[in-house]
Amino acid sequence: MKQTILYAYLVLMLAVGLPFLANLGTPDSPGGTNPTPSAAVDEASGPETQLPSAPDTLLVLLPDGRTEEQDMQSYLTGVVAAEMPAEFHIEALKAQAVAARSYAMYCAAHARHGEAQVCTDPGCCQAWQSEDARRTKWGDTYERNEELIRGAVEHTRGEYLAFGGQPVFAAFHSSSASRTENSADVWNAVPYLVSVPSPETERDVPNYISTLVCSPIDFRDTVLSAHPEADFSSDAAQWVGELRRDASGRVASLELGGALLTGRELRALFSLRSTAFRLSYDGDAFTFTVTGFGHGVGMSQYGADTMARAGATYEEILSHYYPGTVLAGKPGV
Repeated sequence: MKQTILYAYLVLMLAVGLPFLANLGTPDSPGGTNPTPSAAVDEASGPETQLPSAPDTLLVLLPDGRTEEQDMQSYLTGVVAAEMPAEFHIEALKAQAVAARSYAMYCAAHARHGEAQVCTDPGCCQAWQSEDARRTKWGDTYERNEELIRGAVEHTRGEYLAFGGQPVFAAFHSSSASRTENSADVWNAVPYLVSVPSPETERDVPNYISTLVCSPIDFRDTVLSAHPEADFSSDAAQWVGELRRDASGRVASLELGGALLTGRELRALFSLRSTAFRLSYDGDAFTFTVTGFGHGVGMSQYGADTMARAGATYEEILSHYYPGTVLAGKPGV
């Protein structure tokens, strides 16, 4: 029991104490862990004039601590391979390539790695896999998968999303519970990261609905590890108080033992896949029933795949999940 409490406490400290959202995001790194967007930059407005071109190279901080200059296309191939299944529809892969390029350009403009412009840690920038790692992961399907992903990256060469004349914080996650999340409910309010419908369902997403069952003792002690002021002296049936949901239907806050916890705290404490959950008690155990995976902000990757299989182009997917942005780098833009 003590180990359970200590583990829960450490998870909470990592999720709340760092300026990032604990990862959650792609299938699954899942774009998940993204740095907090800068409201001062992202809320800029005005005509999209003199848009910068996407760089040909990036200075990448590798897992071994070395900084390496990489061709942008090669770097993005490693990112898309790490962040999205190669089996996804080609239009979804193209949308991921554009989002990843936009995200890399955003990170480069807000450098936090000294000489390097972007790192390969999904808890900081974006996940990335080397060619050797891709060969090991894919085995006999390497040639096919590599061709698909390189094709998606090449088809979108130089393309990125812009808002206010700057590359956007193109957050993405694995799957949503019918709607994406407003960035204001997770980080800062960003005009192009607002809640929109997302079409994926249980038929489209593995483990779309997951459950976690806790005994009353484990439930109580996990909450107390973060909120020692909570009072669980009453019958367990009385422990759960008012639940408040945000506009997307995710849990904004929940009262437990008289203590108020945010949905994000609960997700971290109980290692839930998302904050889109229901909590029930049957007299013997507490059960979390969770839908989707990730923080919910920006593009849902399974939603993108579902849209693509229904006939949407990557441009339509990006316009849907990042409303108000401009697809820069295309001929005539």
